[in-house]
Amino acid sequence: MDLETLKYLVSPVVCALIGWFTNYLAVKMLFHPRAPIRFGPLVLQGIFPKRQKALAANLGRMIENELVSHEDLNGVLADPAFVERLSKIADPYIDAFISDKLRTLHPMVGMFLNEEMSAKIKGLLSAQVARVAPAVVHSVAQGLEERLDFSELVREKIESFSMDKLEEILFSIMRSEFRFVELMGGVLGLLIGILQSVVLYLL
Repeated sequence: MDLETLKYLVSPVVCALIGWFTNYLAVKMLFHPRAPIRFGPLVLQGIFPKRQKALAANLGRMIENELVSHEDLNGVLADPAFVERLSKIADPYIDAFISDKLRTLHPMVGMFLNEEMSAKIKGLLSAQVARVAPAVVHSVAQGLEERLDFSELVREKIESFSMDKLEEILFSIMRSEFRFVELMGGVLGLLIGILQSVVLYLL
C-alpha cells in the first residue's frame, strides 16, 4: 500500500475512532466521576451523581402525575370485582368463626347450631360483609391517599440508591441503547472521515 492510498484511509479510521470514543466517554460521564473534581473554577462530575436529587424529585412527580396516582389506586379498590373478591376472602373466616367461636359460647348454642342454622348464620354474616365491604374499601382508599405520597416515596427511594446501584439499573434497562449511541458515534465519524478523504482527493 503506497503512502498516497494510506493518506485517504487514515482520515476515516481516525474519525471513526474519535467518534466512537467521544460517545463512549459521553456515556461514561453520565455516571463518572462520582465525586466532583475541580480544575480551578471548573468542576467535573457525572451528570447523574450531580443531579441525583433533582432527578429523584422530577421522576417522583412524573410517576405520580403520569403513571400511578391515587385516582388509579382508588379505581382498583372501588372495582366491584375487587370488592366481591374481598367478600369471598372473608368466607373461610366466617366459617371458622361459626365452628370455632359460636359453638364454644355456651353448651345450649352448640346444641342448636346444626348445619341448617350454621348456613343461615353464615348467609347473614356474608350478606353483612358484602354490604359493608364498599365502605371499608373506600375508607382504606382515603387513608392511603392521606398517608401515601407516591412522589415523595419515589424521591426517597431514588435518593437512597447508591450511584453504583442506579448505574446498574439504568444499564440493565438501556444497555443496548447506550451501545447504539457509541456505535453511531463511530459510524458518523467514519462517514465524516470518508467525506474528508473525498474532498482531499478532489482538491
